Amino acid sequence: MTEQLPTLAGDRPGDSLAVRGIAVHGHHGVFDFERREGQEFVIDVVLGVDTRSAARSDDLHDTLDYGTLVDQVRSAVANDPVDLIETLAQRIADVCLRNDQVANVEVTVHKPHAPIQATFEDVALTINRSRL
Repeated sequence: MTEQLPTLAGDRPGDSLAVRGIAVHGHHGVFDFERREGQEFVIDVVLGVDTRSAARSDDLHDTLDYGTLVDQVRSAVANDPVDLIETLAQRIADVCLRNDQVANVEVTVHKPHAPIQATFEDVALTINRSRL
């Protein structure tokens, strides 16, 4: 008999793994100077996962290797510039969802040095994606 994963609102697994503050230099943006000089982007991911098997076995093979995932996220941000943070956020979500253990993901892309002529703390976009 297969154990049913408990869910919260919708079909989100009851467990989540968060990695926040992944700083990566990227060359995304609509302006030439953003593409040329680049800037720091900060990424947060919150992954819907079922951790019960890993908790029982205490074995890395039974869980999501978040070190590897962070490397994949960093590569997704550091390479292949795009114009919009919306496109970048979707790319990061796609990277996370390639892992079979991830049922859903919340991705926040922070662009703290966005070219805005005002004093501000951060520009951030958050998206939520799940397996369909």
